[in-house]
Amino acid sequence: MEANQAAGRKYIILAIVLTGVFMSVVDGIVVGIALPTITGHFHVSMARSQWTITAYLLTLTSLLLICGRISQTVGKTILFKAGFTVFTLGSLACGFSTNLTMLIVFRVLQAIGGAMVFSISGAIIYQTFPPRERGRAMGYLGSTVAVGSIAGPILGGLLVDALGWRYIFFLNVPIGIIVVAAAQRYLNLHEEDSRRFALDWVGALSFIFLLLSLMLFLGTLAEPAGKSELLIAMCLLAVLFLAVFIWHERRHPEPLLDLRLFQNTRFLLPLLCMVLTFMAGFMLGVVGPFYLQGVMRLRPSQVGLIYMVVPCITIVAAPVSGWLYDKHHSPLYAAGGLIVLSFSYFLLGYAALLASLAVLVLAFVFNGFGGALFQSPNNTEVMNALPRQNLAIGSSLIATMRNLGMSLGVSLAGILVSSQLSHAGFTGNILHAEPHLLARVISRVFQTAGALIVIAALIALAGLRAKRGRI
Repeated sequence: MEANQAAGRKYIILAIVLTGVFMSVVDGIVVGIALPTITGHFHVSMARSQWTITAYLLTLTSLLLICGRISQTVGKTILFKAGFTVFTLGSLACGFSTNLTMLIVFRVLQAIGGAMVFSISGAIIYQTFPPRERGRAMGYLGSTVAVGSIAGPILGGLLVDALGWRYIFFLNVPIGIIVVAAAQRYLNLHEEDSRRFALDWVGALSFIFLLLSLMLFLGTLAEPAGKSELLIAMCLLAVLFLAVFIWHERRHPEPLLDLRLFQNTRFLLPLLCMVLTFMAGFMLGVVGPFYLQGVMRLRPSQVGLIYMVVPCITIVAAPVSGWLYDKHHSPLYAAGGLIVLSFSYFLLGYAALLASLAVLVLAFVFNGFGGALFQSPNNTEVMNALPRQNLAIGSSLIATMRNLGMSLGVSLAGILVSSQLSHAGFTGNILHAEPHLLARVISRVFQTAGALIVIAALIALAGLRAKRGRI
């Protein structure tokens, strides 16, 4: 009976879930647009302020696999409602933060709620719709992510300009209350949940501490006055937790992550390419607003308009790329997309030195086309490489590695900017740096992002050669 009622309310449930996904996507993007303003407001370095993004992504990455396991015991319905409540409360607390430490702590709270929602959103949609409608429903999920990517920059820029950075968080509160209330009324799925909570605790905790120690190492490295003792300690801890995680996962009967997946090069190589592209993308996402505001003297709303170029191109080009891949099934599309993507980053580096807005926008256009040409074929290649019984865990792993790439990109951008500014003798607020110095520094960050994409392209071509060799 409950299943039939859920089917009758399927579009209401779809709207509830997609609203949650939309808010999570937008919230991740608007903080990047507001980062220069937050940096100036709290009078801190970029290496410190970027933790508002890194902490969110790190927490999200750490908990996605774990929340997926928890949903098997408590149920997807309860996890979604609880997650969105936590996300809303975290947003409210972020808006009232009086210092950067408070903001970072409450961003972690936001991310805990976001992980609870993200980990089971697709599963809720999949369960709600009958088999003949699932493809279209999952397509709505992909479109919502794309629309959120478009709306995020302009919405963030307008809110920061008109009301201040706090309102990028306050906006979530009334929407969150409505979504939680609607979920309480309509989101009641029929679920056969496991009564035994079978979570690989050692694997989960070692994975969390591995990511935490790695990010603390990178964060300390980004600080101009980073302590060598702390760097060594964090590096050793990261190595230790990695060793514990690998040792335990290879022996546990129900591991958090089946490491045998990485023995499949058809799965591993596209996954590495994806991590590198998200690293480069978030390097652009972090330092780009600083360049546009600090060198080009644009307002946050104008920065948001420029950052809309990439998702606008992507939302048009991605379906075309997917159609071409469906028609020809050639991995060359992914490699070609990476070549275009690398060109866009090197062009961005040139545009930064030239201080040409026209060339910069052109580079964003190439970035959108390259990303669209790469993503659909690459994601399909990853999923095609998995046995059917591993599709669920493979999907979770892709989301985890994507967020890990984002986190590493944010940290690497902070390291590059801080080290170069410190080497030039500048230690103040990045927005107060001399424009020519800031342009040179950010240009090198864009060039480094381009180099990462070149490495990804070489990996893609190596995978193509290996695949042809097997044929």
